[in-house]
Amino acid sequence: MTTLCIVLSLLLVISIFHHTRCELRWRERWEGVAKAIGMRARDASQLHAQASALFVARQEAEHQAEQRRVFETLLDEISQGLVLVDEHLRVRYANQPLKRLLHHAETRPGRALIEVVRDHQITDLVQEAITEKQPMTKRIQMLPSDVGAGTDLSGRHFLIESAPLAATSGGGAWLMIQDVTDAAMTEQIRRDFVANASHELRTPLTLINGYIEMLQEDAAKAPASMKRSLDVMEKHGKRIARIIEDMLAISRLEDAGSGLNKEPFDVQACAQDAADHLAPMLEGRDARIEYDFPEDGGQLIGDRFYWDQVFTNLIENSIKENNRPGLVIRVSGEWQDNTCILKVSDNGIGIPAHDLPFVFKRFYRGNKHHSSQIKGTGLGLSIVKRAVEAHGGTVELTSSPGIETVFTMRLPLQHTKA
Repeated sequence: MTTLCIVLSLLLVISIFHHTRCELRWRERWEGVAKAIGMRARDASQLHAQASALFVARQEAEHQAEQRRVFETLLDEISQGLVLVDEHLRVRYANQPLKRLLHHAETRPGRALIEVVRDHQITDLVQEAITEKQPMTKRIQMLPSDVGAGTDLSGRHFLIESAPLAATSGGGAWLMIQDVTDAAMTEQIRRDFVANASHELRTPLTLINGYIEMLQEDAAKAPASMKRSLDVMEKHGKRIARIIEDMLAISRLEDAGSGLNKEPFDVQACAQDAADHLAPMLEGRDARIEYDFPEDGGQLIGDRFYWDQVFTNLIENSIKENNRPGLVIRVSGEWQDNTCILKVSDNGIGIPAHDLPFVFKRFYRGNKHHSSQIKGTGLGLSIVKRAVEAHGGTVELTSSPGIETVFTMRLPLQHTKA
């Protein structure tokens, strides 16, 4: 091991000595050339230093150019279109996939972004990202009015992402464009299937449930087993009907073409109507519903049909999930300058933390340990979220198991106007 160290040390010394001799030899040559043309020794030394600096700068420039070529090659291999723009929304760089996505033969630097993308939805998003100094994301559909000559992008769906660039990078912003037309078409086909299948199933199921009710009325002298069978059929028939109605409600909320039927309504009266509809579930139980609203009941402009479903689903959820006595469900509303805050809370068993991120997903049902006793569609909270968002609001859920569970809905009042 000592011999190896000695050998390495000798090699290092020889390398340093060789480098020093080469440096001295080049310096002597520079001084000789300088003296030959009449320069002073001091100037000759500076000339050598300047030449060395130029050589290093050239190497650095070549290294940076090579790195740029590597990065541009990598960016040309991704499927998304990428654009870098300055603060005036002029193109600094555009990769090859962008040209293919937008059917452009050329996207040279210096052009205005609007000339490249031909859609003000995109340029507005980039400008907003620069102004607000934060990332922005939007899904758009190209319109015929946005289509350039000889290019047909109408109906195509694009996912647009943009974020500002740091001043050290030259400022401006980056823009990424991804064609999501196939995914959008698949989603539309799924929605159409759900809506059509639900419509087709609703009519025959209504007939079946009607005949079950008729048989129950005539089953006074029927065997007990037949009565139990009819009761089971009625129970599951109604559950299937509820699933179909919920699926239709979600389909209508997801359909951008079907607008809301907005009109003024009394929010407290809406919540009380929902509670009255659920009154049979509270019979014989130690539970009550409290209300906390302004004296006039609180007014909103929205689609009363969907708000009936919102309060019905939230109150029903509290009733079904809490069997212990002393249940208190509280429905409240607070009107601020530009926001309406509606809350539905209870003091029941609560929702475990690991279930909170999933409760608004379709068909998700927590508390699976008692799922055999509690029957639900798993669509109720999904409808709540969709309905609130359709009115321009947001819904949040907080829960402290055994203490309190709160659904908070925030609605910007300017979005509730007809």
